[in-house]
Amino acid sequence: MGTTFWLIVFVIFLLVEIITMGLTTIWFAGGALIAFLLALAEVGLVVEVIAFLLVSTLLLILTRPIAMKFFNQERQKTNAESLIGQKAIVLEEIDTIRGLGRVEINGMEWSAKTNQSDARIEVGAVVHIEEIQGVKLIVKKEEV
Repeated sequence: MGTTFWLIVFVIFLLVEIITMGLTTIWFAGGALIAFLLALAEVGLVVEVIAFLLVSTLLLILTRPIAMKFFNQERQKTNAESLIGQKAIVLEEIDTIRGLGRVEINGMEWSAKTNQSDARIEVGAVVHIEEIQGVKLIVKKEEV
């Protein structure tokens, strides 16, 4: 009975992983495989469940960061992420204290501010996009 159960659990987790390809259930499939092997050795349900939980948790903690780094190498940047590092033109004076400022990049207008609380950047200045916070670009004036 235990061997059939763990084999079914293993196959379900494996199928979900194959369908989603999101590295979400592969860790539990590994735990179910170990529990299945222990069920074949007839060690008892309590040991099987503990092994399933322990192996699944260890696989998740120890291998997930490495796997995510490996599998996300080819990840495409989103449209907004691709703006970081580019230059933009100031359309409306950037005044971080007053919460004002707009820039244009690639034909699109964005709200903008600086990391300096008292910074002001005049209209027409070229700015470098350092990061994105919410819907605002965080910019720094280009040094000429």
